[in-house]
Amino acid sequence: MATLGNRRNTAEIIEKYHFCFQKKFGQNFLVDSNILDKIIESAQITKQDCVLEIGPGIGTMTQRLAEEAGEVIAVEIDKNLIPVLHDTLSAYNNVTLINADILKLDLNQIVEERGGNAVKVVANLPYYITTPIIMALFEKKVPLKSVTIMVQKEVADRMQVGPGTKDYGALSLAVQYYARPEIVARVPASCFMPKPNVDSTVIKLTRYEKPLVKAENEAWLFAVIRASFNLRRKTLVNGLANAGNLGVNRKQVEEVLTEMGLAVTVRGETLTLEQFADLSSRLWQKCSHTI
Repeated sequence: MATLGNRRNTAEIIEKYHFCFQKKFGQNFLVDSNILDKIIESAQITKQDCVLEIGPGIGTMTQRLAEEAGEVIAVEIDKNLIPVLHDTLSAYNNVTLINADILKLDLNQIVEERGGNAVKVVANLPYYITTPIIMALFEKKVPLKSVTIMVQKEVADRMQVGPGTKDYGALSLAVQYYARPEIVARVPASCFMPKPNVDSTVIKLTRYEKPLVKAENEAWLFAVIRASFNLRRKTLVNGLANAGNLGVNRKQVEEVLTEMGLAVTVRGETLTLEQFADLSSRLWQKCSHTI
């Protein structure tokens, strides 16, 4: 089987199987070997690693991962791609192919069946479902070493910016709570087939052994964070007091902000992760929480 990662071989496979791209799955296949090299290099794959690939497509990156890793678990939602993958990956005996929705899989069980050692995630994620996948990996406590992914440029920017910037929000805080983000490469739309409407970015998230900040209750912390950005142009007091699932009132929020030395007119986008952890812990102790 020819090595994928270039436009000609990718086109040949698509023609051979009369494959039709499905917009609902956000299918854009990488056809630039230089970008592929950068992804593999930044993920630092070794023969001791088990790699989880989400959305292998026609197997472009899977081939390279199989050459470098001890084992690759490739999860593909599109059943029409399974025969293609059986073909393009026929030379590799260390790849397990799973036809399933990644969000419905028990990834902890899959990892446990392979000894429970932390895995590395490498993926070209569909734009439409990037955030749910990332949050599921972290919130479900899947044993992870790192997550090296290709995502829409704007999403990657949101993951690694700090307070006071226009892209800073709930995703920034969630990612930075669990991992250290690092931009690996910018990827123009021309590197894909078919060409998407936006540029992409490869970003690596290196999982912390334990979060950098201590929260009284992790689920409560993220409920507070989400509520703080639901009404982005409103004050933090309004955002939290109007969040029905928190059960806090304006007076309680104002008291906590004053205790922290913050103005009651402060907005969520100005607080650091450490301040959100402090805020959530104080609110947890002060109110009758429902989370």
